[in-house]
Amino acid sequence: MFLVAFAAFESFKYGLPTTGAALLFFALPDLARFAGARSPGVLYQAVNRVWIPLAVIVGYTFGPIVWPPLFTAGLGWLARIAVQRTFGRGRV
Repeated sequence: MFLVAFAAFESFKYGLPTTGAALLFFALPDLARFAGARSPGVLYQAVNRVWIPLAVIVGYTFGPIVWPPLFTAGLGWLARIAVQRTFGRGRV
């Protein structure tokens, strides 16, 4: 819930582009599944790994890029993985 609240805070703070990025990347696992990604596949594995959105968030925090939608996209993606694992789906 912290990640969802943090993504919502950043979205309200920076406006519509950050809200769109957070929502788009929150839905990323579903979009990958609609594109044909199935459980043992590489795409399915990539969108359900924690370290990828975590690397985006840490890279944004310590890197020279200043574009808030990138940060909220990472938050939304990480929040989705956390929600899936909380309810027992999406375990990799």
